[in-house]
Amino acid sequence: MIAEVILDSNAKDLNRVFDYKIPEHLLSKVQIGSRVFVPFSNRKTLEEGFVLNIKENSPYKLKEIAGVDGTEYISTESISLAKWMANRYFCNISDCIKLMLPPGTTTKILENRIKEKSVSLVYLKKDIEEIQEAIESKKIKSDKQIRLLNFLIQNDGASFSDIEMFTDAKRNIVNTLEKNGYVEIIEKQVERNPFIHKKIEKSKKLKLTNEQQNAFQTISDAIDDKLYSEFLLFGVTRLTEKPKFTYN
Repeated sequence: MIAEVILDSNAKDLNRVFDYKIPEHLLSKVQIGSRVFVPFSNRKTLEEGFVLNIKENSPYKLKEIAGVDGTEYISTESISLAKWMANRYFCNISDCIKLMLPPGTTTKILENRIKEKSVSLVYLKKDIEEIQEAIESKKIKSDKQIRLLNFLIQNDGASFSDIEMFTDAKRNIVNTLEKNGYVEIIEKQVERNPFIHKKIEKSKKLKLTNEQQNAFQTISDAIDDKLYSEFLLFGVTRLTEKPKFTYN
């Protein structure tokens, strides 16, 4: 099978598809809209591109697709929209495709893409009684160390920014306590999607008011009749005058 690939480039000469052979081990992964990595010309590094079409044959001697990003692809509707935008605004198709990608995925260097965010958190490593005894016996004398430890007793697992804000203790204070075995620094991943564990109940279909239904039906009829129409909706979607139709 052959993939028609548009390269991720703003060069006008490259604003066209190039045929690449899909190797056997990637046949199940490469689809229309897939983000792929391909050799191009004599360049030593692989180029990124998107598959715009898949066909059976090509008249050219082809190179093979080197890899595919299985997590990123765009829909056929988005491809059609990108082609329309490129034609309408005289730009490259790849530039339009990049507008439809999630933030942080448009760079050509995979290592530079947004990765899962992690944060350093400080936890107590010794029992609270042992820490309090060390403070009372003057084994720990530094005011900042004592203030930090007392803060962690109430807020175990605090971030460096919180520690500095509430105790005025810099990183070196934490490092000293870590070296002496009182605290430990643990890297934890921060969930980027704040709604991933949130249960969202599906709402019921809303009932339109008489005025809303009238406005909706007028606009819907114009769309069905394929009219180029203009509508003025006033206030809370209330149609206040007869729509004015214009035609091209």
